[in-house]
This record gives sequence, structure tokens and C-alpha cells, in this order.
Amino acid sequence: MNILYIMFDQLRFDYLRCAGHPHLHTPHMDALAAKGVRFTRAYVQSPTCGSSRMSSYTGRYPSSHGVQFNSYPLRVGEWTMGDHLRKAGMGCHLIGKTHMVADAEGMRRLGLAPDSVIGVRQSECGFDPWVRDDGLWAEGPDGFYDNKRSPYNEYLKGKGYPGDNPWSDFANAAVQGQDIASGWFMVNADRPANIAEEDSETPWLTTQAMEFIAQAEGPWCAHLSYIKPHWPYIVPAPYHDMYGPEHVLPAVRSEAEREDAHPVFDGMMNNQIGKTFSRDEVREKVIPAYMGLIKQADDQMGRLFAWLEETGRMQDTMIVLTSDHGDYLGDHWLGEKNLFHEPSIKVPLIIYDPRAEADATRGTTCDELVEAIDLLPTFLEAAGGEPAPHILEGRSLMPLLRGETPKWRDYAIAEFDYSTMPLCEKLGLEPKDARLFMVADKRWKFMHAEGGLRPMLFDMENDPDELADLAKGGGHQEIIDLMYSRLLEWGLRMSQRITLSDAQITARRGTSGRKGILLGVYEADEAAPELTAKYRGPVPR
Repeated sequence: MNILYIMFDQLRFDYLRCAGHPHLHTPHMDALAAKGVRFTRAYVQSPTCGSSRMSSYTGRYPSSHGVQFNSYPLRVGEWTMGDHLRKAGMGCHLIGKTHMVADAEGMRRLGLAPDSVIGVRQSECGFDPWVRDDGLWAEGPDGFYDNKRSPYNEYLKGKGYPGDNPWSDFANAAVQGQDIASGWFMVNADRPANIAEEDSETPWLTTQAMEFIAQAEGPWCAHLSYIKPHWPYIVPAPYHDMYGPEHVLPAVRSEAEREDAHPVFDGMMNNQIGKTFSRDEVREKVIPAYMGLIKQADDQMGRLFAWLEETGRMQDTMIVLTSDHGDYLGDHWLGEKNLFHEPSIKVPLIIYDPRAEADATRGTTCDELVEAIDLLPTFLEAAGGEPAPHILEGRSLMPLLRGETPKWRDYAIAEFDYSTMPLCEKLGLEPKDARLFMVADKRWKFMHAEGGLRPMLFDMENDPDELADLAKGGGHQEIIDLMYSRLLEWGLRMSQRITLSDAQITARRGTSGRKGILLGVYEADEAAPELTAKYRGPVPR
């Protein structure tokens, strides 16, 4: 059994035809859903790339693994997907993006050489990298966004694209006359990227995945992690004009959202990104390009899945398709992500298991509350490994894939730390207080804000678009109290005792006595004779 773990960056849960989008054509992702299970309530644990991904790769919440925002290092020694799967006899490999930052100081402190096997794994989030490319190669005043050099850029140079950064000049830019029309400027989103389609990022990474699988000796887990449809929003022909303004769905937003808005929500609506995506002309440029990027991704899934069928890998490989978070695209007067509305925090999740025990659920949907941290326990069970609930905070989805009805969670949790954003200073908060927590069940979604700020509350049953913040009026206190009791329950979880399992702790009970360490005993007769035999008899001479 192998695992192909596919992650797209910033793919919304509702931008697939099988999820109800009326204009997008995604036949290959839809076909995967028809062969597996599509989860309709899958939540990531943070609405930002780095933090969300580290939760997926560790099976733990952000407050447990410590990566609360982008560019926060993942501390040395944190158990990762690779650690768990290799212990179970399965290799774990990276093809694409992780957004992981190594704990360089921790590695130096422990004397771990970055070029050693363990050093590479610590630097690459536990994966053995086939190719690592985080996909953002803009040149700013401090050099490249990523300190490493891009394998994709080297590929483009080898194909004859000139310059030091063809990622920026060709793959993510168009041409306007004799000038570069950069994809960073969203006014250019409707132009075709100045690159042959087969040389663009998504086909390149698909080829890398096929090359890895062709030589892989199993069992293996391959994390195929795409940068798109993440910004820059620009795509090569023919995808650049497959969709137009007529395919742009109306923005899900209300003027009432602006009235007495939560201070964090208000700050995000009124920052550069929020104000830009609130403009209709921006949405009419960006969303067709975003849809084109998804259509290109789906076509590459068709190429990949057909190749897996031809090579026989479709019959022995579990395929998981998901995203690290969504994209507001102007909904709720916001762009990007970073809050807890559905377009941001809910993601697509499709799991295809080729084994016979999953036959009962093929082509179905599952409405249970699923968290991204559930994937690692699922993979561990699929690999035949021992469960590790003292480390992993998610739970295996295998019972749901088999059509069983286990007792499941009543609520899902997500976290967001905005202490590095200008909004933290604007609100006069200390970094420790610039934190948000989401508690969501099948009806209610609640947001708690540290720093003395009021909460937010939405009735997802009667207000599925999340337009009416019920916490504004001071009502629904019973529901708010319920959500706070759940947040307390979650906050009191055992999350840091990861070196001993419950079974190991149970096995230690009473062992000190068996070793002859007798505490609290007044007379020898008060202890079992076999524990005191060594203390009886004549004094040694």
C-alpha cells in the first residue's frame, strides 16, 4: 500500500464541480471523488500556509507544534509525518512545497549537520525531498523570498528561458508591448503568462511526481504539493481566457458586516488586501485566472491519474487530495485568508482507498467534522503502524472510509496568530494577545479573540453565508457559554506529554516497589515479602 498525498495551495472547498461550482469543469478531481469519499466539513487548523501545513505534517494543533504563522521554525525534535511513517516501515518523500522553516538554532545547539540524513529531515519537515520548491521566488530588497534557490528556476533556465529569475519574468508574468506585465499586479491577471503551458509550474511538478513514482520502491508516501492556484494569479494560454467575468459568482458579503464589525474583522476588511478585493473590477480580473489555474490543475490530475492506471499504481495507492486553506476572493470584503469564514478555513478533501474494505463508501460524501490533523493518523493506520494518540491529536479517518459509524468529534478547532501583522500594533495588543480561536460544530461557528476583544458567532444553519454576527447584539449567551466550555475542554487536553504513551505510563505503576525502592513503609511486614526479601537475614560480613 502506497500513499499519494496531494495538496494544492489556496484551493477553495467550493471551487470544484463536484462541490457545486456551476461553471468550473473539474472532471478528473470529480472522478476521484466518485471512486472515493468527499468530506464536506474538512477544516484546517490555521488559515495561513505555514501554520496549517505544520499541523498537517505533525498531526498536532498550532499551539502544540508552535508554528503559529509563516516563517516560524518548526522546533527540532517535533514528530513529523516522516518520523511516524518510517517507524511503520513506509518511506516519506516530498515533491513540491512545505513552507517549512528549519530550526537552525536548535540544530546548531544539538550539533546536527544540515547535510546529514537526520539534518536534511529536520530541515525538510521530516520528508526525504525528491524536489523541494516553495514556489515564491520574488526578488525583494533583502534578496529572494526563500533563501534557497529554485529547482523550478533551474529547469526553466535549462529550457532556454533567460535571466536569473524566469519564475518571475516568465512563469508569473505576461508581456505588454516590450515590457514585463508582472503577475504581482492583479490588473494583469487576464493576460496569458509568457511561458509555454507545458513548462509552467503545475505540469512541471506533475512530471516530477511521475518520475519519483516510476523509480520508487514501496511502500511509500509521496507528498505532491503544488503552489497553485495560490497567487500570483496568472496562468498560461489556453487557460487564461477559458473563464471570464460572466463566470464570476456574486460576492458573498453584506453592508451589515461593516457595521460595528469585530475589531480584527474590521482591520482585515480595511487593510490593503481587503480593500483591493472589495473592488468588483479586481474580482472580475482575478477570479477567472484563479479558475483557469484550477482547470489547469485538474487537467494535470487527469494526466497523472491516467499514468497511474497505466502503470498499475492506481490499484495499490491511496490518493488524498486537499488544500492548506482557501481564498476569500472578495467574499466578506476580504482577500487571501486569515479569518475563519468557510471560504478561508474549510478545504476540499477527497480520499480514494483502492482496498476492498473501502468499497462500501465509493462515490459518497461524509458530513462529519474532519480536521486536517486527521490525515497523519489515517496514513499511519494505512501503513500498518501502531497508533500514537499521546502524540497525534487527530484521529484516523479509516473507520469513515470503511462505512463505519464511530463516535466522532462534536466540534472542530482552528487557531490564528496575527502578532506579526500590523493589525496587532494597531489594536494596541501584545504579541501574546494577538490570537484567535475557532470552535465550530455542525450548526454554530464561534470565534474567541484574546486581548479583551469580544467574540463572534454565526448560525450556520440559518445563515450559511456567515453574514450576521450574532455576538454583536449580546444575545445567544447559552450558545456562547457552550462554545467557551468546549474551548476550555480543548485547552485542557494533554498535548505536551509526548514521550510516554498511556500504556507505557500504566505499565510503570508500582515498578519502584518491584525494584526494591520502598516509599512510605514503616515496618517490613507492611510490604509484600518478595519486595523485602533482600532486606531480611543476617548482615553481610
